[in-house]
Amino acid sequence: MLFGVAALLATSVTLSGVAGVVGVPQTVAPDFLAVAVSSTAVGAGAGSTVADGPARQAAVDPASPRLAGAQGPRVSPTRAVDAGLLPNLGGRALLDQLTLLSSRDIAAFVEAHPASVARLLASPPSAKSVAGWWALNSDAARETFLTGAPELAGNLDGLPMRLRDEANRVVLRESIAAAKAEMSGLGRAHQVDAAQRLHMLGEVRTSLVTRAGQPPRHLLQLDTVWPGRAAVVIGDLESADFVSYFVPGMFFSTDRLIVEWSVIAEDLYTEQTDWIRLLARDDAKLRGASVATVAWIGYQTPGLLDIASLDLAREGAASISSAVQGVQATRAGEEPFLTLLTHSYGSTATLMAIESGGVEVDSLVLIGSPGSAAQSVDDLGMPSDRVFVGEAAWDPVVNSAFFGSDPGAASFGAQSMHVAGGIDPITGRTLAAATGHLGYFDIGTESMRNMSLVGLGQGHLVTGSESAKRGTMVAGGR
Repeated sequence: MLFGVAALLATSVTLSGVAGVVGVPQTVAPDFLAVAVSSTAVGAGAGSTVADGPARQAAVDPASPRLAGAQGPRVSPTRAVDAGLLPNLGGRALLDQLTLLSSRDIAAFVEAHPASVARLLASPPSAKSVAGWWALNSDAARETFLTGAPELAGNLDGLPMRLRDEANRVVLRESIAAAKAEMSGLGRAHQVDAAQRLHMLGEVRTSLVTRAGQPPRHLLQLDTVWPGRAAVVIGDLESADFVSYFVPGMFFSTDRLIVEWSVIAEDLYTEQTDWIRLLARDDAKLRGASVATVAWIGYQTPGLLDIASLDLAREGAASISSAVQGVQATRAGEEPFLTLLTHSYGSTATLMAIESGGVEVDSLVLIGSPGSAAQSVDDLGMPSDRVFVGEAAWDPVVNSAFFGSDPGAASFGAQSMHVAGGIDPITGRTLAAATGHLGYFDIGTESMRNMSLVGLGQGHLVTGSESAKRGTMVAGGR
């Protein structure tokens, strides 16, 4: 059965395509500087200190208004950094110690101890803890950290979104340059690996290209190790009233699909903006509202060989939980309406995250879902009118309940979301049908129309939903 489903999925992909915090003081006494960790002390080797080049210095503008007025209390350190312990630290403890170093020494530590960096990013402090740590540091300490460790700064959920974008762009530029240099100095076998990595990095760079009249794009997450991880934001995540994350399923990778995934996120951005303009005529709450959409490939999705396992779903659950918590932590007090639009194996991972209590969202869409351990919407702790399920014709995954209960079953209690096409009851436009496992994302489909409205908190306008069946869907959204 597994082989049959996997074969069908592979065919679908081929045919359809994808449209105790220690802060850094303002001034540090010379005797403390004398015992601060040097690049040699942290294991980089004599003379191997990483210089602060122009690219890394550009990671943050000391005069940036985003930092002005945001500094927290300055707490004098009670002891010097123990260089021998640094590689063994993790989480908040490591972040605390790194902020006691110069940007040069932070960079040297990152270069000398990639395993420590990987462990920190694989098991980071909570976004709330990161946000608290950031608030306690001075402007100078923040600038030092951003300049010395853009690899960390760009991927720590809980840090300001714009600064993460700046840090990730620095890393992207440096990584592309390094990969190009490696191509000329490696043997043939290693050149293949370098070329593969260079292609992936190039795809991320392409996904950030914007043209006149298009919304801005930001690089919220970046893992430069092939096949990579990335999250591209369309719009302004720091101010948007409505935020929608696309969570991918099987066969998605940064190397293959981050460009297409970003196009889909922009299509949704455009459709949501159009709906706000239309519905705001009669709904004052939507006047002046803004949106941001996120093309998120923040975990390794399964392929044919590991689709039967839930190990990657657990990784995805932790990653999407952290991403959402990052938005909520940085927007504390003015959180946006946040929606997860989940596809295939991504829906299984997301349901796992929500059922475990790892994350709370305002609304949820499950399309092409292979099932969940959750038996009903009640297990998710969400109102039934905030959970929507779409199932396309000729999708071999839906109704399979391969990983547990079927979200599309009436017993699950979610709202049905039509994706078969028809006439929009509000605008009168013709809506195309979603077909197969990947047709949900095509522009002009009933599926994209309905996902747009769910992300705007307009679930009662979704075709196929119970409220729509009761006749509450009329022009203007009332």
